[in-house]
Amino acid sequence: MTAIPAGTWAIDPSHSEVSFSVRHLMVSKVRGTFDTFNGNIVIDADPLKSSVSAEIDAASINTRDENRDNHLRTNDFFDIENHPQWNFKSTGIRQGGKGGYLVDGTLTIKGASKPVTLDMELLGTNKDPWGNTKAGFSATTVINRKDFGVEWNAPLETGGVLVGEDVTITLEIQAALQA
Repeated sequence: MTAIPAGTWAIDPSHSEVSFSVRHLMVSKVRGTFDTFNGNIVIDADPLKSSVSAEIDAASINTRDENRDNHLRTNDFFDIENHPQWNFKSTGIRQGGKGGYLVDGTLTIKGASKPVTLDMELLGTNKDPWGNTKAGFSATTVINRKDFGVEWNAPLETGGVLVGEDVTITLEIQAALQA
């Protein structure tokens, strides 16, 4: 990794975004975010031995459509009553991918845990006006929602389905080095 101080970095939700996109009606993409999440990035002296852990509040989904968000919270999709949190825990970091690093880990959605790989880029570090050290990261992955038990769909008269299976997850993360 590019020079980043070793230590524990807390994800700053007010300067970060967890977003996704999925095909709708087979012709366009619906995008959304999760407004509540947290996590830590532990940078080791050997950056490839670093680790990441994060939690997402599934109820905090925001697609800019209240009716759709409420449907996504039901057992047709996320079943937040029984599975309110999603989790990611890294299992390894290696060089590669478009961003320079691949973060392998386990993603748990709706009680199903599956391996995923994030294509991650370190955007750099800087100090804010108050002297706090911050780091920026971007990462993406594509998951099949059915692998996580998110299977609801509706067939279309003209062929195809209402909601695509592949979901692109995008992370824009700013983290603060903890004292």
